[in-house]
Amino acid sequence: MAVYTHVDPDDLAGLVARYDIGTVISCKGIAEGVENSNFLLETTGGRFILTLYEKRVQVGDLPFFVDLLGHLAARGCPVPAMIRDRDGTAIQQIAGRAACIIQFLPGISLTKPTAGQCQAAGAALGTMHRAVADFSGARENSMGRRYWRGVAEAAGDLDTVIPGLQAAVDAELAFLDANWPADLPAHVIHADLFPDNVLMLGETVTGLIDFYFAATDYRAYDVAVTHASWAFSTDGSRCDADRAHALMRGYAREIALLPEEIAALPLLARGASLRFLLTRAHDWVHTPADALVTRKDPAPFLNRLRRYQAADAASLFTTA
Repeated sequence: MAVYTHVDPDDLAGLVARYDIGTVISCKGIAEGVENSNFLLETTGGRFILTLYEKRVQVGDLPFFVDLLGHLAARGCPVPAMIRDRDGTAIQQIAGRAACIIQFLPGISLTKPTAGQCQAAGAALGTMHRAVADFSGARENSMGRRYWRGVAEAAGDLDTVIPGLQAAVDAELAFLDANWPADLPAHVIHADLFPDNVLMLGETVTGLIDFYFAATDYRAYDVAVTHASWAFSTDGSRCDADRAHALMRGYAREIALLPEEIAALPLLARGASLRFLLTRAHDWVHTPADALVTRKDPAPFLNRLRRYQAADAASLFTTA
């Protein structure tokens, strides 16, 4: 269930009046998403997304996101540009929240992608990486490795979430601190390219969305995050080799990773699995039972972590 902040109709009409997008016909909450309040805004000028930014998106980061999406859109990437009003302003205020009106993109997000769709997603990620390589903006990865220990500590006793989880997390944090690569190619990455953040029609990617975790980090880490989210069963118990290899083929069609990046992928995927395991565990502990936001089970990412810890994990990152 999404976060929803109430929007007064008169305030909404006043906001829309600043733009050249017509007048309001309807504004309906969108069920997908847990980080922000998202609405499908229909006007006499078309369809748009109205996003009100909640606690996990820092208002000070919004200009970075505006510039990043504008850069990618200018290079032909299928991303939703943040629309500027007549004064050239993209970041607004409504209902006590920072807000943007965003381009609506066609397509649907997936729950069970096919191998062909995984290949298309891998290619789209590679295309995005090529397009962003000359982007001058930068943002520290607020969910990067240096913060994982703090997230674990803030979650409290992890054994209350899954028995034995505390020891597993402590051991993995120590391993990653000792072995994390020090010098791989880096630029701004998406960092959260799950299937629900990719819009598709058939096997065609029509939109890459939700860039609110985008930050400067290793490009191979972005590949690892995408691999962990696209190649596994819903419960994380099984990695589908066909989907995993298809994703890597798609990416390789656009970018040839360096040998040291390829060698690091299993380790980076362990880190990606731990990152989402920890944030889900934290939310599992700290989200009230009556909250509008549905808690996500951390167990599927513990399963992914265990698979990437296996001796044959490198085989999951080949193209065949």
